[in-house]
Amino acid sequence: MDNHKGKSINFEPFVWKIENFSKQNTKNLRSKSFRIGGYKWRILLHPLSKNVEHFSLYLMVADSLPAYGWSRKTHFKLVLVNQTDDNKSVVKETHQKFNGGYRSWGSFFLNLSDFHDTKQGYLVNNTCIIEVHINVQASSQIESSKQEQGVTETSDESSTIGSFDSNETGTPDLTLRDLLDLDSLGDEEASFIPLLEEACIWHPSLIRSQSKRTQRFKSWAFSSLGQVLHILKTSKVKDMNEEVSDNLRGLWEELVMASGFNLDWLEPYVESALSMRKHLERTLKVNELKGSIVDLENKMRKLRGELAEAEVEFEEAKKVLNELNKGYIDIDLNADLSYNVF
Repeated sequence: MDNHKGKSINFEPFVWKIENFSKQNTKNLRSKSFRIGGYKWRILLHPLSKNVEHFSLYLMVADSLPAYGWSRKTHFKLVLVNQTDDNKSVVKETHQKFNGGYRSWGSFFLNLSDFHDTKQGYLVNNTCIIEVHINVQASSQIESSKQEQGVTETSDESSTIGSFDSNETGTPDLTLRDLLDLDSLGDEEASFIPLLEEACIWHPSLIRSQSKRTQRFKSWAFSSLGQVLHILKTSKVKDMNEEVSDNLRGLWEELVMASGFNLDWLEPYVESALSMRKHLERTLKVNELKGSIVDLENKMRKLRGELAEAEVEFEEAKKVLNELNKGYIDIDLNADLSYNVF
């Protein structure tokens, strides 16, 4: 992947090539630390434990910093490289603010089964390639308290593989699967789990907000959120009829009012989806009128054809009539024929 550069954004790249992937301890896998923008970073692989069915990656702060008093605004891209077709490389790009409470940010990339399928191109010759492209805003780093407390950075360039410490990385102690009783979920609710896990990776507060709720409340909250994500993920504009729109609106209003989730990140997408109903109705009306116009044009074309044929027949009939009228004497057809006998 090229090092993309915007008009005022310069990304610095780092490439993590993991060889002999099947022999690695994928429950505790991270890159060596590297320096970009004057700061130290690592790439983390979400632990591939028994129940994990997704391949997810995180970017984490590798500097030794205190629990508060600093922040780092960062624009970055994580890339899972497709080694057979670069156009199929999975790119996740985001702006995030790292601090003592959020030392890592990451995302779902693809299903684990697709990653292990060598025909897909992500794991080739037992090797995968991961890239990160980072831009750190120059004014984002605030570390005054670090100096006040006498905290110093430690060098950690020793190894490729290290321990995954959820407290150190800022990832939540609990996962969605810890919160929910998956065996109690119906088929529909269970199908929402991959979408919910991706959302929770990017927004850990979703899990924290439900950690002390009852199992019944958690099931309702995450099931409702899963339905909203499913509608947004799978629906097309043409699907946003009255029934779907009313269902989405009802789910969303209940979530905002009672779930306890911070859903500011999702609100613009829901509002956009709900606005599609009026657009759909207008589009259907426009398409209906377009269809009527086409039918009328076809009807006029047919009538014009019939008129042209009638005009030809009319002219031919006039010619025949003119020929017959030559030397023709008009006779009263009601006159008696009669005869004389003398």
